[in-house]
Amino acid sequence: MTKQCIVTGKRVIVGNNVSHSKRRTKRRLHPNLMKKTLVNPATGRNVTVWISTSGLRTLRKWNTEGKKYDLSELKRQCA
Repeated sequence: MTKQCIVTGKRVIVGNNVSHSKRRTKRRLHPNLMKKTLVNPATGRNVTVWISTSGLRTLRKWNTEGKKYDLSELKRQCA
């Protein structure tokens, strides 16, 4: 299974390095993913997930808005 953000769905994508002479070689573009242990607000248990930094900001926003979410359900949908 590839590493993928459970909130945003970001994962490695493929692009090109382009030289001055316009020759193209393949490269991989990696998102800023981190393995974090977070408290699941639905169950109160700790869940270890791969999440991007923008995904962490989204979770912080959801918490301030009072939005209900389940980290284990998001993790299951991602896989």
